[in-house]
Amino acid sequence: MIAQGSTILPSACNEYAQKAELGATWCLGKEAEASNPVRRGIATYLHAAGIQAGYSFFAPNVPSQHRLTLELLYEDGRVEYESPHVRGKTAALRLESLLDRLADERYEPVREVLVKMLAFSVWREHPDVKKVRATFGAVNPPGMNEFEQGKTETFQPMFSFDFSLRDDQKQ
Repeated sequence: MIAQGSTILPSACNEYAQKAELGATWCLGKEAEASNPVRRGIATYLHAAGIQAGYSFFAPNVPSQHRLTLELLYEDGRVEYESPHVRGKTAALRLESLLDRLADERYEPVREVLVKMLAFSVWREHPDVKKVRATFGAVNPPGMNEFEQGKTETFQPMFSFDFSLRDDQKQ
């Protein structure tokens, strides 16, 4: 995070952090072939110790870096914006964790299904909605200087899906 300039540390630290990151990558065997026994041994240790999960495991109250916005489109032209609903803090934490993982390329094959399920949960509360546009993206908080100047977070869309939740045929 320091190497990416995502902390309150001065930008002069970024270059040193990038070099340290390269060194850590080499020490952890990330540059070695996947079949390399040293890399496999390090990976086994990291997984067994539970430290491959990273910082988010130990800091559950850190705000999410991603957001899913559901644009509800009604037959009469009205538009409302919602977010997926959850009950309780535990469910909210699980949803935030799910949203952070959806950005990962490994989840691309199941993205649409998961987003559709979340959109359906909101649609049940708004049965007269004709169409839902689900937009997923990265939330970028302002830097310390930007925050002091009154700037707010920015949203960078990554992908979107359109779901038609009702038959267009009248019966």
